[in-house]
Amino acid sequence: MTLPTAVSLQLPAWIGELAQAGNHHPRDEDKVGLAIALADANVRHGSGGPFGAAIFEGDTLVAVGVNRVVPQHCSVAHAEMMVFMLAQQQLQRFRLNQAGGPFTLATSAQPCCQCYGATVWAGIDRLLIGARAEDVERLAGFDEGPLPAGWQGELEQRGIQVRGDILRAEACEVLTRYQSMGPVY
Repeated sequence: MTLPTAVSLQLPAWIGELAQAGNHHPRDEDKVGLAIALADANVRHGSGGPFGAAIFEGDTLVAVGVNRVVPQHCSVAHAEMMVFMLAQQQLQRFRLNQAGGPFTLATSAQPCCQCYGATVWAGIDRLLIGARAEDVERLAGFDEGPLPAGWQGELEQRGIQVRGDILRAEACEVLTRYQSMGPVY
């Protein structure tokens, strides 16, 4: 047996119906609203978990991501990880803000411990969050993993502004709908 030497991850084909690179989203609510719409569509299409994310340079959409863990058989295929990789490939730089910015990550839910760590290194200037980690755990049954005490302050010390509870009720509706569908894995 030959050892694998490449990884291929893909977003579902329906992504283009909701998002186009270059679209403008001027308000924080517009940005998080897109992330929530992506999460909702992912649930409705049965193409992954109830999480969506988008990266913006200023108000311009650069890339989007949805959770693809189960269909792609890859534990790192969280919405945030997918959007980080796609934005980095699109702009051909591993640190998004190395040539300017600001870059905003909008998420339907608070990043888990994996995505929190990647946010520090991806070159994000602003983090916008819909649902809280406790919402994710309570409503969808996911273990979000350990975050450092004062995680928000840790990001802010590194120059990443954090704003949470944006359209929280709408984000929680997606989590509730997902849980009502029964076990997915």
